[in-house]
Amino acid sequence: MRIVRTGVVPAGVVLALALTGCSSLESNAGGGDAAIDELSVVVPAAPGGGWDQTGRALQADLQEEGLVGTATVTNVDGAGGTVGLANIANATDPNTLLVMGLVMVGAVETNQSQARIEDTTPIARLTEEQEVIVVPAESPYETVDDLVADIEKNGKDVAVTGGSAGGTDHMLAGMLLQAAGLPADEIARSLNYVAYSGGGESLAALLGNNVDAGISGVSEYAEQVEAGELRALAVSGEERVDALPDTPTLTEAGYDVVFTNWRGVVAPGSVDDAEREALTDAVTELAGSDAWQATLEEKDWDDAFLAGDEFDAYLEENIAETQSVLRDIGLLQ
Repeated sequence: MRIVRTGVVPAGVVLALALTGCSSLESNAGGGDAAIDELSVVVPAAPGGGWDQTGRALQADLQEEGLVGTATVTNVDGAGGTVGLANIANATDPNTLLVMGLVMVGAVETNQSQARIEDTTPIARLTEEQEVIVVPAESPYETVDDLVADIEKNGKDVAVTGGSAGGTDHMLAGMLLQAAGLPADEIARSLNYVAYSGGGESLAALLGNNVDAGISGVSEYAEQVEAGELRALAVSGEERVDALPDTPTLTEAGYDVVFTNWRGVVAPGSVDDAEREALTDAVTELAGSDAWQATLEEKDWDDAFLAGDEFDAYLEENIAETQSVLRDIGLLQ
């Protein structure tokens, strides 16, 4: 997570549970020499969103590079990823990775989840991605100012969709209103946030004109923006993104907010030091591979690789920082 607060912004158990999608690829030619013969990648969300894209990219690229023999992806969605988190925290198969990130950090807090990220074994942060605020192509909103003004005037009559409640999309919606000058209690009264567990569902709601605006990672909406089905109002990073070069940043639009989403992987809490090292080595080698670098370029994901003690420290700090942001925008007491 990257947050700038300036201006008005203040300081197993059973992995098949809720199975919604599973796929596997045959081992590549080098798979027989891989240190990990079989790897389970758990995606704690429905197909179609950023976590799912990340999990399936890991599956394909780990096998292409011969770093694992066979990889499978299992979708275990629900409650902002905390259903999948509850499964992985106490899973007994050491060759298991859970895709997670800032969305889950927020969802653990807002859902008061008994399972916590601290119950897992951190492996690596992988990517960072800007968020984008979009509206249907026929929307009357031409700018972020138009959207904010309508929320201020009509409150919950304006529906904003995105991923799980308390996740990055929800947080950005709250931070946008906070930057516009609304106090936390008014944000809570005014913001009608419609949460979905997968990017495909929020996209369908937008394309069906069932909501007024949407927030998600750039990679999830860029294709529809390019096709003219959605209109992008702003991106959330420090600079414009290549995938949406004509879309201003929130800072350019007059809102002092810089906010990006990160994604990574953790392992079961029960893994020993040798098992953690094997997983970390495989993911570290993947991060430097041609296949992964091509995936980053294709998805317009920023390389944010971090592993070992550095990732442990980052995760601890990120949890504390997220708690602070959620309190500031009225999503956490």
